[in-house]
Amino acid sequence: MKRFIETIKNIWKIEDLRNRILTTLGLLLVYRLGAHVVLPGVDPSQLENLQSQTSSGVMGLLDMFSGGAFSNASIFALGIMPYISASIVVQLLGMAIPYFQRLQREGESGRRKINQITRYLTVIILLLQAPGYIANLHAQLPPSAFMLKGTFFTISSVIILTAGTMFVMWLGERITDRGIGNGISLIIMIGIIARLPFALAAEFASRVEEQGGGLVMFLVEMIMLGVIILLTILLVQGTRKIPVQYAKRIVGNKQYGGVRQYIPLKVNASGVMPIIFAQALMFVPVVLVGFAESDTMSGIGAAFADYTSLVYNITFALLIIGFTYFYTAITINPKQMADDMKKNGGFIPGVKPGKKTVEFIDTIMSRITLPGSIFLAIVAVLPAIAVLAGVNNQFANFYGGTSLLIMVGVVLDTLQQIESHLLMRHYDGLLKSGRIKGKRSVI
Repeated sequence: MKRFIETIKNIWKIEDLRNRILTTLGLLLVYRLGAHVVLPGVDPSQLENLQSQTSSGVMGLLDMFSGGAFSNASIFALGIMPYISASIVVQLLGMAIPYFQRLQREGESGRRKINQITRYLTVIILLLQAPGYIANLHAQLPPSAFMLKGTFFTISSVIILTAGTMFVMWLGERITDRGIGNGISLIIMIGIIARLPFALAAEFASRVEEQGGGLVMFLVEMIMLGVIILLTILLVQGTRKIPVQYAKRIVGNKQYGGVRQYIPLKVNASGVMPIIFAQALMFVPVVLVGFAESDTMSGIGAAFADYTSLVYNITFALLIIGFTYFYTAITINPKQMADDMKKNGGFIPGVKPGKKTVEFIDTIMSRITLPGSIFLAIVAVLPAIAVLAGVNNQFANFYGGTSLLIMVGVVLDTLQQIESHLLMRHYDGLLKSGRIKGKRSVI
């Protein structure tokens, strides 16, 4: 405890770090306040049906990612997920279209162009999703809930919802530039955490009402949740090291000495990005049916509206595994690693430099990525299993799944950012070891 208090004092002493933390908290506060600003023309006292619709199922997940803004008919109701969807499309284009590949190689100028294209695509997605959200409002709320009606309400609401998401995106960029980094990820995380106290209280109340060991079951759930959190931390931080022996020239001397080095390869090099991407795509069927009630859906639409269904979870798991390989391929380039080793006089014992080294690294990455992606998929479908086991719908979303992985990943990244500032100024880190293994997963 004494060490923790001393670390807090050290954080406060560093002016740049203190300003960044305060800036981040201020911008996050603006986001949370905006999540409670209701669309003009909607009566906030008549949102019961909308809130009931988002209490479970895919709608509940969508509401969780927006920090409750969806169920509040807020100006931020569409949240940040349209931007995530646009990012997925742009990254996929970068794998197939030479123009985008050229932009990725242009450095900072290329990155700015890609960001600009992503913003334009986000606006297009918003202009498609916003009318669906307005249609859902009309389906869920009584006519008396609308103080403005007709075309004017629809057009003004679409503009406001589009501007709201773009403003949230701007807040995320400001947190990345002037705060402690990972702005978009922090916004998603803070929206998820905002629902945690209510979900925990609802689960506790439901267990208290049960007869014959309700509190014991609640305690068992807490223990299981702790175990899952620990396993998730290991997944996010898991690293496998491949020894690479090479001859390193000693400065000012012609002698060479054998030095054993390592290439750190993450079991989960992609962090939480695959599950965020997969979750964004799982919302697409709901968007396509105009945010209609699950009772009125049929066939595939109904299956994807229920996140406890077998079809939903199999599709979700396969998307996560696929995106894990996809994002790992983007993050780690075996050819570049092999070229860097060759330039520095490095080699892998028993493997020829060049093409054979590329194939070796690629094979190793494929082998260690598979178990990581499968475990990631298992953690992602745990909420569905928890619901089937009798856990409250709201609390089940935190019992593993997207929410837990995002929270663990972003918290570790944030702690790593703070630790870097402390160590750069020769202060002790947040932990006794002085090192936090994080996974940079800026969206």
